[in-house]
Amino acid sequence: MIATDTGTCHALVPAAGSGSRMGTPSNRPQPTPKQYALLAGQPMIWHALRALCATPAIASVFVVLAPDDRLWPGARMAELGAKLRVLRCGGETRAQSVTNGLRGMAAELDGVANDWVLVHDAARPCLTVALVEKLIAEVGQDDAGGLLAVPVADTLKRGDINDRVLETVPRDGLWQAQTPQMFRHRLLLDALERAPSVTDEASAIEALGLVPRLVAADASNLKVTYPLDLQLAEWILSNRAD
Repeated sequence: MIATDTGTCHALVPAAGSGSRMGTPSNRPQPTPKQYALLAGQPMIWHALRALCATPAIASVFVVLAPDDRLWPGARMAELGAKLRVLRCGGETRAQSVTNGLRGMAAELDGVANDWVLVHDAARPCLTVALVEKLIAEVGQDDAGGLLAVPVADTLKRGDINDRVLETVPRDGLWQAQTPQMFRHRLLLDALERAPSVTDEASAIEALGLVPRLVAADASNLKVTYPLDLQLAEWILSNRAD
């Protein structure tokens, strides 16, 4: 096992979703799930997994697939090395997939309860080893865990059902959450079992009354949600020096 001075670290990447917001007319065949969309010559998820597998402090990288996923390019992913493990236990929601993945990790690893787990979006392909290492360094001594995030820079407007401005929302103290989000295995599993409807792991930890640490990242660690995001992600990857 590989360990930091604060404990062993693992990564968990839920990848059981369909990526419906990428958009396809209802009269067309279902598109390739977003995580498998080609980006700079590789499936999108490959880029995220490469960064995690290349981080020395991470001992293993678990990817959570839908049980019936037939698109997983096993041979191509095997090139990322022995750290990568596949769990076919994805659920209907992100939280369910992460919860099932945490249970699957515990079944494969001994004494994982106090280990760190870094949960990362398959649709954040521009993650770097440097950002992962920064997160581990700043969160590894914090019992509440933490997450990468970016302070909100734009003026925020709250709209009504007619897309009219209701109010301007003060942005002081507001951050845009990113991933990875890093928490102790047992703590995160307990939190998700108590709050199964959350949209990110930090929200489940907050529901326990804990206060996760915010670790400043940057906008290049974007989440690919809409088709135009693919072009931006490809530009970032193509113009970044390895």
